[in-house]
Amino acid sequence: MTDAAVRRRYTEMADVYIDMFGATARVDPEDLAFLERSLGSCHGTVLDAGCGPGHLTAYLKNLGVSAKGIDLVPAFISSARSNWPDLDFTVGSLHRLDTPDGTLDGILAWYSLIHCEPAELATVLDEFRRTLRDGGRLVVGFFDGDEIEPFDHKVTTAYRWPVDELSRRLSVAGFTEVERLRRAGTSSTRPHAALALSAT
Repeated sequence: MTDAAVRRRYTEMADVYIDMFGATARVDPEDLAFLERSLGSCHGTVLDAGCGPGHLTAYLKNLGVSAKGIDLVPAFISSARSNWPDLDFTVGSLHRLDTPDGTLDGILAWYSLIHCEPAELATVLDEFRRTLRDGGRLVVGFFDGDEIEPFDHKVTTAYRWPVDELSRRLSVAGFTEVERLRRAGTSSTRPHAALALSAT
């Protein structure tokens, strides 16, 4: 799905999205602990890639991490800058990061890859690997599923991924899995997974 299409759909729902998800109190404590284990010891810059309203960027900052955020949606960046004026938030695309090679210590892609069509995912992963230093950390949060398949997300079409298949594709892009987290769905939530990886 094109950046323009994703930007348009999230812009239309920005206020609702920020109200529903734009605070760490709405993030599962197990996920926050996973982020702390995976990225909390990073000494260089960590990019929250697809930061939305910036609450996880701020969470990383509160852990003592030098975090900054990037997102396609100007309304999200405006909200993030308003709430956390001391942090660096920029409008931009994950397909073309304005970051020199090997200069990031970590990247957080928390549900920011879910709208990537499977054929385009490699482009984004290559961009992540280009900008991460050797040994840098990548954390990806996504919808878990038995096969790669699209579904009708509330904003726009999204994809489920089997954990092993996404881990394999990340391996092809130059990452080694360090830890994984999975949580079964409930009557109100979809199955969730997260991967922590090291750039090799």
